[in-house]
Amino acid sequence: MLVHSRTGRWTAWVTFAVLFVPLFALPLLVIVAASFSTNWSGAFPSGPTAEHYAAAVRGESLQALTTSLVTALTASLVALTVGTWAALAGAALGKKGKRVLDALFMLPVAVPSVVVGLAVLVAFSQPPVLLNGTRWIVILAHTVLVTAFAHQSVSAAIQRLDPMYEQAAASLGARPSYVLLRVRLPLLLPSLNAAAGLCFALSMGELSATMMLYPPDWTPLPVLIFTATDRGSLFTGSALAVVLMATTLLVLLAVSRIRTKASFR
Repeated sequence: MLVHSRTGRWTAWVTFAVLFVPLFALPLLVIVAASFSTNWSGAFPSGPTAEHYAAAVRGESLQALTTSLVTALTASLVALTVGTWAALAGAALGKKGKRVLDALFMLPVAVPSVVVGLAVLVAFSQPPVLLNGTRWIVILAHTVLVTAFAHQSVSAAIQRLDPMYEQAAASLGARPSYVLLRVRLPLLLPSLNAAAGLCFALSMGELSATMMLYPPDWTPLPVLIFTATDRGSLFTGSALAVVLMATTLLVLLAVSRIRTKASFR
């Protein structure tokens, strides 16, 4: 920490605890507590039970979790590929070209996600590209929403790269494709992993656009959580939310380990 005195460090930790616990930790802890409860008496849930989790890891809930994982992984891979390609292309276009490209990629996150969902629904509900009613329209909408974050993360990393490595490789006769694959991309690997984790987390929690697009046989877990709580099944929805959080955190921890190893290469 930048605070060197004992009093200053204690003050910083107390301030952090006062701000973090009520705003971030407490709501999540309430959801965890509700997921193990059968009723709500007073200020706290009561009636401890694990039945909600038994239902949350089988049948329709397990299928919804699998749907969310497949959607998030596919959207993240496509977004990372497109975002990286655009960031590399933008770095070669100059300042004006890069600004235009950045604006285009940031447009989907500059408007509400429900607008993106409506745009995708209108654009792909007629031939020649008819995706409405299929899983692909959901994956496409998620890809559109998260590609901007992949592009911005990789673009910022490219600006921090030391051009000396690429220049040294080129001076030794390396072809541009070799420089890209063996020099530039390995240097960007930690940032690529971070961008992949961010895209995955955002896709796993996406609801607004998904509600407009999902077909009955492709229901992601956030939609199931919303449906359960909307029907009044608060405790079941809480258990599903905990499963969603735990799954996302496990995948992010795995990505973090890959990023840590990549940073030491």
